[in-house]
Amino acid sequence: MIELPVDLPAELVPLSWLLGVWEGSGVIDYKVGERSVTHEFGQRVSFSHDGLPHLNYTSYTWLFPAEEGGDPTPLVTETGYWRLDRELGDGDQGPAMLPAIGEPRFEDAEAVESLRNADGGFDIQVSLVHPGGVSELYLGQVKGPRIDLATDAVMRARGAKDYAAATRLYGLVDGHLLWAWDIAALGQDLRTHASARLAKVD
Repeated sequence: MIELPVDLPAELVPLSWLLGVWEGSGVIDYKVGERSVTHEFGQRVSFSHDGLPHLNYTSYTWLFPAEEGGDPTPLVTETGYWRLDRELGDGDQGPAMLPAIGEPRFEDAEAVESLRNADGGFDIQVSLVHPGGVSELYLGQVKGPRIDLATDAVMRARGAKDYAAATRLYGLVDGHLLWAWDIAALGQDLRTHASARLAKVD
C-alpha cells in the first residue's frame, strides 16, 4: 500500500509510488566492439518533493570490490527532476526565479485526470544531469506502476564522452523498484546497458 504525504501536489500522485529512498544492486552488461564490459554495482536512489509539482531525483552508484574486504569504487551520480509533461502557465513558477502570478491549474485529482493520455497513462518529462558533461531530456509516460522513457534530447559539453540516446524502463514489482537502461554510446546503436533491483529503505 502506498501512503501519500499530506502535502503532496496533486500532479505528483501518478508518480507517488517512486517517493522514498531505494537501495539495491544491479549489473552493467555492455558490449563495446568485441569487448564485453560486465560489472556488478550497488545503487542508492532518492525521490523526494519540495512542495512544487515535480519530484527531485538523485542516484549514486558504486562498483563492488573485486576482492572480499575491499572498498567499493564510486561509479557515477545523477541528479534531476521528474514531472508530468504539460504546458506551463501563469500559475507556475519561472522562468528563472519569477514567482507564479496566477492560480495553479492542476490543484486537485479531477484537474490532473484531464491530463491523462489516450493510452490511459500520463505523459511525463524527466531532466537528468551527469557530472561528465551530459544532460538528458526524456519524454515518456507513467501508467500505473510502470514508466517508459526515451531521450528527446541529449546535450554534451566539449570533452564529454560520446553518448547519443537512451531509453529507460522503471517498474514496481513485488514492492521493489526495477529498472533497465539501454544506451547508444561510443559510436554504437541503442543496446542493453544496465539494470537493477532496488528495495525501499526509507
